[in-house]
Amino acid sequence: MKNTARLLIFAGLFLAGPMLTFGQAASWSGVDETVIEKFAEEAGRPAREPFINTGRGDLFLFLFLLAGAVGGFAAGYWFRILFPPRRKDHVSAAHHDREGS
Repeated sequence: MKNTARLLIFAGLFLAGPMLTFGQAASWSGVDETVIEKFAEEAGRPAREPFINTGRGDLFLFLFLLAGAVGGFAAGYWFRILFPPRRKDHVSAAHHDREGS
């Protein structure tokens, strides 16, 4: 019991260690900032605000919800096309041939 508790504590500290940054920000920037924005500014096309700003509020979550609902409806509507039922005569014939009769 003691060994299990020690193992769980060690695993928790080991897995939580990388998350403890103590307020330090990442020292590297992404590809968008370093490469794409540089070439876009050189070409005379500076960054602008997006048409649909999904970075604020719950709009992004709503879009995921909407996509999941549409995908779930489509999968349910065409369920038999996506997952056709097995034909019993085909399965029983294959089983019958394996037995050697």
